[in-house]
Parts: sequence; structure tokens; C-alpha cells
Amino acid sequence: MATERRSQLILAVALVALAGVGYWSWMQTSTVPAPSSNATGSSTAVAGGKRTSGSTVEAPDVHIDELEAERPKPGGPERNLFRFRPKAPQAPTPVAARPGPPTPPVAVAPPTPTGPPPPPPIALKFVGVVKREGQPTIAILTDGNGEIHGVEGGTIAGKYRILRIGAESIEMAYLDGRGRQTIRLSGS
Repeated sequence: MATERRSQLILAVALVALAGVGYWSWMQTSTVPAPSSNATGSSTAVAGGKRTSGSTVEAPDVHIDELEAERPKPGGPERNLFRFRPKAPQAPTPVAARPGPPTPPVAVAPPTPTGPPPPPPIALKFVGVVKREGQPTIAILTDGNGEIHGVEGGTIAGKYRILRIGAESIEMAYLDGRGRQTIRLSGS
């Protein structure tokens, strides 16, 4: 057991040393620097990271008289930020039409619904389902005061008819067929 522990310790030390050597070699920078992005037309020789004594740097060509020249001042509405583009032709001014009598505003009334108002929503909660072999599926509903039981096609509370019982929802409507509504299983 001691020899096994000793071999594991040697292996761990070797892995740490290998990781250290890998990190050190990865962090070393190259000895040849990358060429600068602002190099001019003259080529500069680089050997071993040092410049050779024969390299010269040319000064940029500056036109001082153009820098001191007067610039155009920004104007009013004729100011053109894109002064290198030609000016767009002016649109012809519209001829003012003779004003006629003002037309009265027409009030548009929203469309009024025709027919009787829709029935109120069904105020029952679908609580659960009871399934027994050989018997119709029974839906359990509640109105907040107690439980109400019903089968598909049956009447509930004298006002509603159960149209379809599903695993997670129930479809109901008023006895006259209006107000069809799907009630999802609430579990409470």
C-alpha cells in the first residue's frame, strides 16, 4: 500500500512539473516582433529583435498652408454634410389652391353589436375525472360551495351541458347551445 501511494505521489509531482513547463513555454513571446501597422514605403530590417543602423524613417508630408486656410462656416438650411455630392434639384413650389369651404368632420361611430348579448362565462372549476371500467367517465366540478358530478351529455346545475370530457379539460355550454367554453383542469 505504501509503494502504491508513493507511485501516486511521484506521478502527481511529475504532472505538476509538466504543467509548469508547458505554461512557461506558452507564455514566452516570440523574439521577432510583428511588423507595425503604420510602416511607410521604406522597409526596415529587423534581426534578432533589434533595428539595423541603416534604417531611416521619413517624416510625413504636411501641407501647413492648407491647414491654416479658412474653412467654410456651417450655414443654415443649406448646410450639406455630404459636400462632395451634387446638390439635389429643388422641388417646384406647389401652387396654392383656392381654399374652398371647409368640410365638416365626419364622426364614425363604432359598429353596434346586433342581437342579444353573449351569455356570461361558466363559473365552474374542473377539479378531476373518475374513470371506472364499464361505466361512463364522470367529471368532478365545483362552484365554490361544493362538488358537482356529471357525465358526457349530462346536465349540470340545471343550466349547463357537458359536451366532452377530456383528460385535462372539459367542454361545456349552456343548455340552449350558446356560450361554448373549454374549462381546463385546475386541480383545486
